[in-house]
Amino acid sequence: MGNCVPVTAGILETASSLDLEEIMGDLSYDDNTSSNDTLLDYGAAPCHNHFCPLFQRVAPPFLAATSVAAALATGALLVALAKRPQAWRWPQSRALVAQLALGTALFAALLPALAAGVARGWHLGTGLCRLTHLLWHWSVFAQALLVASGSCSTAWARWDPRSRRLAVALWASALLLAAPAALVSGVAAGTACVRRAVGILAPLYVLHLALCLCLLLLLPAALLLAALAVPRLRANGAGLAWLFLALWAPYGAGLGAEFLLQAGLLQPTCGSFERFDTALGLSEALGVLHCGLGPLALLLGRSCRRRVGAAGGC
Repeated sequence: MGNCVPVTAGILETASSLDLEEIMGDLSYDDNTSSNDTLLDYGAAPCHNHFCPLFQRVAPPFLAATSVAAALATGALLVALAKRPQAWRWPQSRALVAQLALGTALFAALLPALAAGVARGWHLGTGLCRLTHLLWHWSVFAQALLVASGSCSTAWARWDPRSRRLAVALWASALLLAAPAALVSGVAAGTACVRRAVGILAPLYVLHLALCLCLLLLLPAALLLAALAVPRLRANGAGLAWLFLALWAPYGAGLGAEFLLQAGLLQPTCGSFERFDTALGLSEALGVLHCGLGPLALLLGRSCRRRVGAAGGC
C-alpha cells in the first residue's frame, strides 16, 4: 500500500506501510497521477496523497504532548493507589488498576522514541524497531485482556494466588499475541520504523491482522453485547475502564477495511483512498490517547464512587 517515508529501490525487500505506532499514517503516494478519479492500479505508480506531509508535521508534537499527558496522569494514578489503597474496591480493584497503569506507562514510554523517529528518522536499527513494535502491541493487548477479565469476573477482587496466576497468564498471553507484530516490522534505511506489508495474504501478516481484529474490534463488541444482555455485568462491568476498548475499536475497524482495500475486494478512487488514509490515521491517534485518558478515567471513577452516597450519583 505504500508508506509515508521516501522509498527508493532496494531500501526495503518488501513493500511497507508506516505503522501508526507513529500515530497516524499509512498510505503515501507519488506525484505520478494527475487525477483523483482514476481507479487504483497496484501494478502502476500510486496516486498522490497529501496525508503523509501532514503526518510528518503533526505526528511528532502529538506524540510528545501525549507522552507528557500520559506521564502526569499515570503518576497521579500511582500516587492515589499508594496513598489510598482502601479506596479501590471491586470492580476497579487495586490489583487491576495497578496493572492497567503499568500497561499505559509501558505504552507511553515508547512515544518519545517514535516521535523522534518520525521527525528525524529511525536510527536505532531493525532489532530495536521490532522490540518497539513488540512492546507497543504487548501493552495494548495486555490492557485489552485485563479490561475483559475485569468486566466478566471477580478474579481481581483480591490479590490472592488465583489472581496472581491470572495476571501472569494474561501478560504472558499478550506477549505471545504481540510476537507477530514484531516479526512483520522493519526499518526503511535512515527513515522510519515501519510495519512491513509482507503480502496481504502472507500467513504472518494475516495472523497479526486477525489478532488485532479480535482484541480491538470483536472483543469490545462481545463485551458490549454481554453487558446489555446480563445486568450483573453492567454493574460489575467495565465502567470507565471500557474507555480503552472504545478508543481502540475504530482502529480495529480501520484495519479490517484496509485489508479489504489491499486484497482488492474494494475498488476505491484515489480521492476515497486518501480519505480512508486520513480516517485510519485519526482512528489510531484516537487509540493512542488511551494512555492519557485511561488513568484519568480511573481516577474519576474512584472519585465518583466516593461521592455516590452523598450526592446520589456522579
